[in-house]
Amino acid sequence: MTITQQRTDRGAVTVRPLSGYTGAEIGGVDLTEPLEPETVAQIRAALLEWKVVFFRNQAIDHAAQIRFGRYFGEVTLAHPYEGDTAPSGYPEIHTVSPAAYDERYGANYRRRETNPNGPGWHADVTPLINPPAASILRAEVVPPYGGDTQFTNVAKAFEGLSDPLKHLIKGLSAEHRFGYAHGTRRHGEPIEHLLDAKPLAAIHPVVRIHPETGEPVIYVNPGFTKQIVELAPRESRHLLDLLFEQVGRPEYTVRFKWEAGSVAFWDNRSALHLAPRDYEHVGHDRVLHRITLVGDVPIGADGRRSVLVDGEPFLAA
Repeated sequence: MTITQQRTDRGAVTVRPLSGYTGAEIGGVDLTEPLEPETVAQIRAALLEWKVVFFRNQAIDHAAQIRFGRYFGEVTLAHPYEGDTAPSGYPEIHTVSPAAYDERYGANYRRRETNPNGPGWHADVTPLINPPAASILRAEVVPPYGGDTQFTNVAKAFEGLSDPLKHLIKGLSAEHRFGYAHGTRRHGEPIEHLLDAKPLAAIHPVVRIHPETGEPVIYVNPGFTKQIVELAPRESRHLLDLLFEQVGRPEYTVRFKWEAGSVAFWDNRSALHLAPRDYEHVGHDRVLHRITLVGDVPIGADGRRSVLVDGEPFLAA
């Protein structure tokens, strides 16, 4: 396995890839301390190459997590729908746990098959006109087994398509709408009144050009994409199913085993993630805290920009 190493005034920073295309573990960095510009540059370079980077044994709190995020961009509010449930004094923090979802949406909400804390590849909040550029997730409490998170590299997934299919999807766009999964509205949920009162939707290119690397990426996901707008519903469903299968192929993915103090930092423009719900039935808790960074408006391979349908840009806290 290739391990790259660069030295700073505080020691060596290492980057250890975890799979062929996706994920790398970074060592030699203490997130409780201020970071040198050289270290920030090394982390950014690893993130752009591997799409998600991981840190172990980081004894950081909400404030330190937010400080770390600000090295890489402006930190948003916790979530377009959940700002009122952020920890006191930290409107940027979105807590991810079964109990947190029950508190927000009602008892036993986490047991619903369609709840957003369950399975399904997605990038964070793509129904926004400017979806977050990146997300940083920190583990506070983890189960003794289960509760991993998987990530997939949608730049490499696009690269793996045949040339005719690449050409076809470069000219298409799709509606992303909050409250839809696999193109179907989630009905009968406590959040449904929010979806009606404050809808979030945007039309994004099916193939987005990454603003920093120039890579084309598959920019649809089963968590939020409703339909390819240029196609009939039946045609859209079949093409989206093909693309969803492509992004989930094992060769493009990595699976991360959480430990207390672990941090995952992913490029929300070129990675999708999912959290298999394989631990809730055994009664173990899992508490993680997420922040997101302000993103830009996607631009497609044909130069078209995303179009706002419902909602407003998601900006700094």
